[in-house]
Amino acid sequence: MAERKLHLNAFLMGVGHHEAAWRHPRTDVSALDSVAHFQNLAKIAERGTFDSVFLADGVQIWGDVRHSIANRFEPVTLLTALAAVTEHIGLIATASTGFSEPYNLARLFASLDHISGGRAGWNIVTTAGDRSAQNFNRDTNFEHARRYERAAEFLEVTTALWDSWEDDALIVDPAAGVYADDTKVHEINHRGEWFCVRGPLNATRSPQGRPLLVQAGSSEDGKAFAARWAEAVFTAQQTFEDATTFYTDLKRLVAKAGRAPEHLKVLPGIVPVLGGTEQEARALAEELDDLIIPTRAVRQLTEMIGIDLTDHPLDEPLPALPPVSHINGAKSRFELVRDLAERERLTLRQLLARLGGGRGHQVVAGTPEQIADHIELWFRNGAADGFNVMAPLLPSGLEDFVETVIPLLRSRGLFRTEYEAKNLRGHYGLPRPESKFAKQPLATVG
Repeated sequence: MAERKLHLNAFLMGVGHHEAAWRHPRTDVSALDSVAHFQNLAKIAERGTFDSVFLADGVQIWGDVRHSIANRFEPVTLLTALAAVTEHIGLIATASTGFSEPYNLARLFASLDHISGGRAGWNIVTTAGDRSAQNFNRDTNFEHARRYERAAEFLEVTTALWDSWEDDALIVDPAAGVYADDTKVHEINHRGEWFCVRGPLNATRSPQGRPLLVQAGSSEDGKAFAARWAEAVFTAQQTFEDATTFYTDLKRLVAKAGRAPEHLKVLPGIVPVLGGTEQEARALAEELDDLIIPTRAVRQLTEMIGIDLTDHPLDEPLPALPPVSHINGAKSRFELVRDLAERERLTLRQLLARLGGGRGHQVVAGTPEQIADHIELWFRNGAADGFNVMAPLLPSGLEDFVETVIPLLRSRGLFRTEYEAKNLRGHYGLPRPESKFAKQPLATVG
C-alpha cells in the first residue's frame, strides 16, 4: 500500500487572509483588480506543487464597504485565466446551490474542466443569511435544513448532467456524417421538489468525468451532506482535539454512507504567519491585528454568527448567546466562535483579534520549522489529510510558505517533490467516476 501523502490547497483571498492585509505595507491593494496578480499566485502555488488553488465567492457584499474590500472577480471566469498560465495545479471555485440552477452550474464547471485539461473543482455552499437572498427575489433565506435539502437535489441533478454523455459517446466521423452515438447521450428527465431538468448537458463528458466535489459545512447537516457527496472538505478547527473529533466522526459517516473513507480528504484551514524567529512571526501578527478597524470587524462578526453585536462594549465578554438550534445562518461557524470565546474567556475586542487572521480558521505564528511541525502533528495523528493554506499576506505569505515550509515537508517525506498525476482527482488520489448511465441506460436523445 502506498504511503499516505499530505494534500495542500492554496486559498487565494485578495491580497491576504488577514482582514487588515490590504492596509499592510507588504501588499498592493490595486492588485485586487489585476488578473496578473492572481495568475502570479497560481504560479507560485504550482511551483510549490500544491494540489490546488481555491477561490471563495459570495452573492452579496460582506461587511462595511467604507472599511473593507468589497470587490472580487467571479471565480470560474477568473480560473479560466489561471488555467492559461498553469499546467498541473487544480482550480477550485465556490458556487452556491441556493442561488444557482443545476444546468448552468454543471455547464460552467464542465467547461472549466475541459479548458483546464481536467483540473476543475467545485466548492459547494448552500449560502446562509438573508442579505444574499435579497439579491435573488427573496426577502429571507431558506431555513438551514431546507437549504441542505435543496443542495442534495441540486447534486443529484448536476452529477446526472455530467454523466449524461458517456465517455465513448463521441464518434466524430465526418465521412459518415456521425458526430456522436445517440444511444450514449441521455436525457436525465429529473422531476423533484426543487428542480425539473430534462437534459442532456450541452457539453461532452469532461476529462475528469466530473469535477472534484468540495464542501465546507461542519454542522450536522453539513457533515451528512459531505459524507454523501464531498471528496474534500475545507473545515475550520481551532484545537487539535476538536480537529481529531471532527475528522473521526466525518470518516465514520463516510463509511456509513457506503463510501471509502479515504475518498474524502479533510483539510482544515491554517493561517501561517511566518518569521525567521518566533518573535518575528508574532510581531508580524501583532502588526496586522493593530490594523483591524473594530467597527468593521464587529459588523463582520455580526454577519458571521447571525447575532447583532454592533452596540456591545468591546472590552466586555460576549453577551449570552442563544442555542445553536436557534441559528439559521452558518451553524458550525457560530459554534466555533462561541466555543473559542467561552474557552479562553475573551472580550469582544480580543475575539475580534483572534478572528481577524482567518475568520475562525487557526492562526499559527512561528518559524518554518514550527509551521511544519504543526502540519506534521495534525497529519500523522488523525486530525487532517492536509491543509487549506491561507496566507495572511499575498503574494509574500504564499511565497514564504513555498520557499521555506514546503522544502521541510518534502524532506520529512510528507509531500510530493513533483506532480505525479495528470488531473485534480489524481492529485487527491481519487478515482475517476463512471457515468451512471453506462450501467443503467435511460432515454436517449432522438
